[in-house]
Amino acid sequence: MKTSKSESLESGQDVSASIAEQPLNETLSNSQMTTDQSVEALPTNASSVAGSAVDSAGLSTSSMDVASPMVAAEQAAPNDQTLLQGADAANDAMDGVVAGTDLLAVVAEAQNLLQVGGPVVLILLALSVLSLSIILLKIWQFARLRPESTADIGRALLLWEQGKYADARQALKSKRPVSGLVYKAMVMAKGDMPTELIQEELSRQANGLIQQLRAYLRPLEVIASLSPLLGLMGTVLGMIVAFQQMEAAGSQVDPAVLSGGIWQALLTTAAGLAVAIPVAAAHSWLDRKVERVTALVNDTVTQVFTKQSGRQHPQSAQVVVEHRNVA
Repeated sequence: MKTSKSESLESGQDVSASIAEQPLNETLSNSQMTTDQSVEALPTNASSVAGSAVDSAGLSTSSMDVASPMVAAEQAAPNDQTLLQGADAANDAMDGVVAGTDLLAVVAEAQNLLQVGGPVVLILLALSVLSLSIILLKIWQFARLRPESTADIGRALLLWEQGKYADARQALKSKRPVSGLVYKAMVMAKGDMPTELIQEELSRQANGLIQQLRAYLRPLEVIASLSPLLGLMGTVLGMIVAFQQMEAAGSQVDPAVLSGGIWQALLTTAAGLAVAIPVAAAHSWLDRKVERVTALVNDTVTQVFTKQSGRQHPQSAQVVVEHRNVA
C-alpha cells in the first residue's frame, strides 16, 4: 500500500512537472523563434541601411567631385583677375615713372641750354611761343570761316545764270565770308543801285575780309626774318667771349676751353634757325591761302554780274580786291 501510494505520488509529481514544463518550453520556443526572426531580419535591414548610406555617400562624393573643380575655378578666377590688375597697375606705374624721368631729363637739358645760350636763346624762345600762338590762331580762324569752300557758290551761280534768283540766294550759306559777299552782290544786282556804286561797296567789303584773313601774318614774317639774325648775333657774341678767354690764357691755351666757347656760340645760330624755318613755312602757307581767297572773291563776285540774264555792260561791275594792302 505504501508502495502504491509512493508510486502514485511520484506519478503525480511527474504529471505536474510535465504540465509545468509545457508552458515553459512553449515560451522558450516562442522566444527563440522571435530571436531567430529578428536575427534574420537584421542583416536585411542593415544591408538596406548600409546600401542607402553608400548610395548617399557615393552621391555626395560624386557631387563633391563635380563641384570641386568649379569651386576651385571660381576661387581661382578672382585671384587671377587680381594678379592681372596688379600687374597692369605695376606696368602703368613703371610707365609713369619712365615718362616722368624722361620729362625731367628734357627739362634739365632745356635749362642747361638756356643757361649756355644766354639772353639770345631766351629771346628766341619767347619768339617761338609767340609765333606758335599766332599759327594756331590762324588755323582756327580758317577752320571756322572756311573761306575756300565753293560748293554752295557754284550751285548758286548756276541757278543765278538760269534766272532763278530767289533759289540762287537761298542756296548760299551766308555765314561764310565769300558766300556772304556773293549774296550781297546778288541782292545789289537786283536793286536800283548804279553798277559803279555796287563795285565800290563790294570792293570795300572784300578788302575788309582779306584784311581779316591777313591779320597777324606780318608778325610771323618779322619773326621768320629776325630769328636767324638773332642767332647770328648770339654766335658772334659767343665767339668774342671765346677769343677773349683764349687771349687771357696766353701761351697756355686749352683747346677744350676754345672748343667749348665755340659750340656754345653756335648754339644760338641753331636756335635761331630752328625758330625761323617752321615760322617761314607756316607764313608762306597761310599767305598762299589768303591769295586763293582773294582770287576766289574777285572771280565769284564778278560772275554775279556777268551771268545775270539781260544785264547790259557786265564788264563795268568787276570787283577789284587788293590782297597786299594789309601790314
